[in-house]
Amino acid sequence: MTETPRKDVTIRPLRPEDETGWRRLWTGYLDYYETAVPEEVYRTTFARLLSGDPHEFNGLVAERDGELVGLTHYLFHRHAWKIENVCYLQDLYADPAVRGTGTGRALIEAVYAAADAAGAPAVYWLTQDFNHVARRLYDRIGKQTPFIRYNRG
Repeated sequence: MTETPRKDVTIRPLRPEDETGWRRLWTGYLDYYETAVPEEVYRTTFARLLSGDPHEFNGLVAERDGELVGLTHYLFHRHAWKIENVCYLQDLYADPAVRGTGTGRALIEAVYAAADAAGAPAVYWLTQDFNHVARRLYDRIGKQTPFIRYNRG
């Protein structure tokens, strides 16, 4: 994937040297959802994001003035209703200091571009109903579906 400039932000693939900035951003994301993960999950997730395995997660970051200001994690997977893989955008986070500047939109558009390049006809993601700020963006760049998610009890 090539690096995509957007105003003063560059969207690019995650690199090994990004670990400190990535950890800061992912911690902010987890804090927003009032959750935490053990150190082993941080290490494993970062390794998976960098693995290059087409069946593993991919990571993109938004960089401004040499500092990471956003991230997204996405995964291609099989779908029983399609021949092609589809793309699940699992995590999206922009530092509060850059919200409203197009960073989140640029990250989503970069995932759309990766899906197009991989021949994936669909990109989807989930959010919580109280995430009103992000949902304003999602309503402009995506289409809300009527699906309701269930988890094992």
